[in-house]
Amino acid sequence: MSRFRKERHDVPGLNLAAMPDLIFTVLFFFMIVTHMRDITPRVRYEVPQGSEVAEAADKSNVVYIFVGLPTDDKGQTVSENNVVQLNDKYVGISQIGAEIMKMKASMSEEQRQHLTVSIRADRNTDMGTINDIKQQLRKAGALNINFSATKTNKKIKEK
Repeated sequence: MSRFRKERHDVPGLNLAAMPDLIFTVLFFFMIVTHMRDITPRVRYEVPQGSEVAEAADKSNVVYIFVGLPTDDKGQTVSENNVVQLNDKYVGISQIGAEIMKMKASMSEEQRQHLTVSIRADRNTDMGTINDIKQQLRKAGALNINFSATKTNKKIKEK
């Protein structure tokens, strides 16, 4: 009788030469598609819902105004009174016009024409505050205003 020998075949190791290329490619992809936030809201706000919500076409030359309850670094509400945050600092409603004028002074003529003010107000903000903000923006010549909202999921019945 003959003997059968089992020959062992060594499994080749994984070729990891392309691993750094793959890692850097994925890292580069995420660096390109990740949007870094320019302005950190320091107010707590919940935008209202709307049925006719549209995406803003041009997101350059946008000044953000947040209206809501002030928060600390941990996100805890500090006060029960609404405050106004213009870009990265708290301002009074009467100071909004002057701050917008300062921003417009540092822009080119073309940027001034395309300046848009985005108001992100809490759903419980009274309309008197919103109207006062709009009056200050009108005095400063910032006439392109949009209001942030979320789209409602259910259809509103028409009467």
